[in-house]
Amino acid sequence: MSRIIAGAAAGRPLRSVPGTGTRPTTDRTKEALFSWLQARDWLDGTRVLDLYAGSGALGCEAASRGAAHVTLVEKARRAAEVCRANAAALNGVLGAPVVQVAASSVEQALALPGDSADLILADPPYPESGPAFHAVLAAAAARLAAGGLLVLERSARDPAPERPAGLEQVEVRSYGETALYFWQDEG
Repeated sequence: MSRIIAGAAAGRPLRSVPGTGTRPTTDRTKEALFSWLQARDWLDGTRVLDLYAGSGALGCEAASRGAAHVTLVEKARRAAEVCRANAAALNGVLGAPVVQVAASSVEQALALPGDSADLILADPPYPESGPAFHAVLAAAAARLAAGGLLVLERSARDPAPERPAGLEQVEVRSYGETALYFWQDEG
């Protein structure tokens, strides 16, 4: 069972998406990711986009640790329902509507006009690759605020993804089967 690791809602269980359609981030990877972000002050008061949200665990963790606004983007109906339930539970703990859900594809969500994000977390299905996926990463990069950060989760076995134009690679970290790519807006 997934849970919030730290922050205002620490220990709170999160609903999971039934079936095998999603691949939850392991607690080890989630803890390492959020320790990295928190140590560099990437969470307090930030606007966060959680792309390919699944259950919304990453976005909910960001909200628990101080993000001001989080949007969970998930197109699969069952997963979006789980995101809504987890967002409602977390918003209840936080006493404010910090976490919202966009039940649409990542492509559609990024194509709509909207506020820029300080932090974008992208955990797409591992098979995603090629020109269409690179276009999604470019659209995500365009949605970043000046100096914003895009974190991409991939299989450590896959070749490194092509870094979107305008982003500088800050770091790459591997945790077992998972690799995290940290890219920052150069503007």
